Amino acid sequence: MPLYEYRCEACEHQFEILQRLGETGDGLSCPECGVKRLEKMFSTFAAAATEGSMAQPAGAGCGPGAST
Repeated sequence: MPLYEYRCEACEHQFEILQRLGETGDGLSCPECGVKRLEKMFSTFAAAATEGSMAQPAGAGCGPGAST
């Protein structure tokens, strides 16, 4: 289940909630003030890089100046 972020339009409290894919925020209310006017936030995720995960992608050594 994806994690979605919402912001209350009344008190500006931001919170996260697990929802099924495609499920809307209908029926949700702010956990701080109880108001039902919520804005779905654009959310990004972060992933921890491990050693070696920053290796060059295949073909990155092609082009001018690349050794063959």
